[in-house]
Amino acid sequence: QVQLVESGGGLVQPGGSLRLSCAASRVSGSLLIMGWYRQAPGKQRELVAVVGIGGVTNTDASVKGRFTISRDDAQNTVYLQMSSLKPEDTAVYFCYARARFDLSEYWGQGTQVTVSS
Repeated sequence: QVQLVESGGGLVQPGGSLRLSCAASRVSGSLLIMGWYRQAPGKQRELVAVVGIGGVTNTDASVKGRFTISRDDAQNTVYLQMSSLKPEDTAVYFCYARARFDLSEYWGQGTQVTVSS
């Protein structure tokens, strides 16, 4: 069973930056997709950005140009560099992974990002 552990959340002022990290453990084979979703209070969980095993990314329009996703396959880690943060970016950010072997999906426990002055 793959385990995902996020880190890097916190409180930041508007216009600031944060970097989220997610390390996967107990990985058998490789992870086809790694990425990030977020859920704000009272809203559904939504895609932020994902990156495939070949480096192809899919980034939501609301964060494109401000957020950059990357992955380190040697470390089974995915990163989300967030810049020019806005109050509407406030949410719990969840790490996501899909296994290449059987396409099983995994979620992290979430990390809170709060953008406020």
